[in-house]
Amino acid sequence: MSQEQRADGLGAVLRDAESKAWPRRAAAGRQLAAMAGREEVALVLERLLLDPHDTAVTQETAEALLQRGDLVGLRIVLATLSRAEAWWTADQLDSEVFNRQGWMISDGRRDEFVQQLKTLTADEDAGVRLEALRLLGSDPGR
Repeated sequence: MSQEQRADGLGAVLRDAESKAWPRRAAAGRQLAAMAGREEVALVLERLLLDPHDTAVTQETAEALLQRGDLVGLRIVLATLSRAEAWWTADQLDSEVFNRQGWMISDGRRDEFVQQLKTLTADEDAGVRLEALRLLGSDPGR
C-alpha cells in the first residue's frame, strides 16, 4: 500500500470518527486504536473515548486500545478517564480497565498489567499518574 493510499485510508477513518451514526464512530475508534501512537489520531481517540452521545463508542474505542496490551493504549484510556466529566463515560472507561485487568489476571499476565501501571505512576500527565496509583491501590492481589 502506498503512502498516498494509507493517507487516504486515514482520512476516511477520521471522517467516520465525525459521523452522526454511532456504529461508524465506534468502528473508527477501533481502527484508530491500531494507530494510537500517531500524533494526528491522539485527539480524535480522546474525543471518541469521551463520546457524549453513545457509550458504545467509548466502549469499542477503549476495548481496542486496551487490547493492544501496551502502555500506549493503557495510557490513553487512563488519561481520558482522568478527564471524563460525565459519570457514565467515566464508569464505562473504568469498567473497560477493570475488565482488562480481570482478563490479564485470569490469563496469568497479572504481573505484566501491574508493571504497566507502575510505569505509568511516573507519567508526565498527573491524571495518568493518579489513575495508575488508584488502580494499583485497588488491586486485591497486590
